[in-house]
Amino acid sequence: MATIQAPNKLFSLTSSSNSRRGIIKATINAPKIWITPLPLPKLSSRGLVEELDRRSCYEMATTTSTPMEKDSTSWINNNTSVRQSIDASDPMVIARLYAIMEVVADRVEMHKNIGEQRDNWNNLLLTSINAVTLTAATMCGLAAVNASGAPLVAFKVSSTVLYLAATGMLAIMNSIQPSQLAEEQRNASRLFKQLNAQIHTMLAIGNPTISDVNEAMENVLALDKAYPLPLLGDMLEKFPSTVKPAVWWPQQKQKKVKRLGRKMDGNGWNRKMEDEMREIVGVLKRKDKADYLRLGEIALKVNKILAISGPLLTGLAAMGSAFVGTNPWAVIVGVVGGASASIVNTIEHGGQVGMVFEMYRSTAGFFKLVEETIESNINERDVRTRENGEMLEIKVALQLGRSLSELRNLAASSSSRNGKAAEEFASKLF
Repeated sequence: MATIQAPNKLFSLTSSSNSRRGIIKATINAPKIWITPLPLPKLSSRGLVEELDRRSCYEMATTTSTPMEKDSTSWINNNTSVRQSIDASDPMVIARLYAIMEVVADRVEMHKNIGEQRDNWNNLLLTSINAVTLTAATMCGLAAVNASGAPLVAFKVSSTVLYLAATGMLAIMNSIQPSQLAEEQRNASRLFKQLNAQIHTMLAIGNPTISDVNEAMENVLALDKAYPLPLLGDMLEKFPSTVKPAVWWPQQKQKKVKRLGRKMDGNGWNRKMEDEMREIVGVLKRKDKADYLRLGEIALKVNKILAISGPLLTGLAAMGSAFVGTNPWAVIVGVVGGASASIVNTIEHGGQVGMVFEMYRSTAGFFKLVEETIESNINERDVRTRENGEMLEIKVALQLGRSLSELRNLAASSSSRNGKAAEEFASKLF
């Protein structure tokens, strides 16, 4: 018998010869391999994606990179404050944001429906009051034709009653300004839609925090205050003493910091961009916002004159119709006053002067919001807490209806005038 063994002792070969049969036998002896089950990690009930997110967030939290290095990995920063948490799977934060989105969607429908209702008020009241006024003027003329008797008294009384009714209706309509109310609700509906889109984007990008929830709630309350729904009590003043831009965002105290003298790097900001943004703010203040405030003052004065003239003319017409038959000038006052009141009422509410005033006021508020957004960023010393500079520049350019090159040219032309007002307006949309 001969035995051959390999160096690794994995097998052995044994051969034997049988002189009688002449058979060679070979056997291979291999070591036994025991297969044991591999331990697999147990996945929690939260799901595979949430488990991986949790582990990746833990690894990010335990790294030793600097804050600037962490911030440089992100190309966008839409927050005005430092993120307080990196846990993207907090169910309570997400649930609150979805609850706010539901409330915002309901606000959109409420303001839309109420805006349509108040626009109908303007059309129906305008038609009704003009019909009443012209009917009263016609009866006043018929009373002058019938110099005496029962027809004279009937026409006089009817004309006087209709004029008094028109005077009261005009006074109420001019005080609430339905066209301006409708414009307020249209603006509120648009701004609530914008807020809904911002919250949706926040959830889509991920990583929402409790500060995002608080900011969304503050925006909702600020919009409710800027555009109230009730007519009595909280209604906006329709004839203010001074015209101010509309404000529909929460007011926050801005940090007072010194101007940076060195070139800033990181988060899309540099010294040149800072100077360009400051020039754009200057143009907005000197030209766009100032011009719309001036137009708003003109619209307010015209609206005040028309709002006083309408009821005054119908009141004079009522007095004239009451004295028809006793004074030859009474019928002239009654008929001409009624016709003039219809013209004034048509100009004021048919031309929707109140809506025009609200449009100017809200447009000035838009420019103020752009100014505050830019100033709140350039006044913040830590570039990591600013909105990304490149994204802010794109947003400002699109909001003003310009391309990036046009926006930079505007800043360059403004700075070349040594602080004087630029001839060109910043916005090309309004």
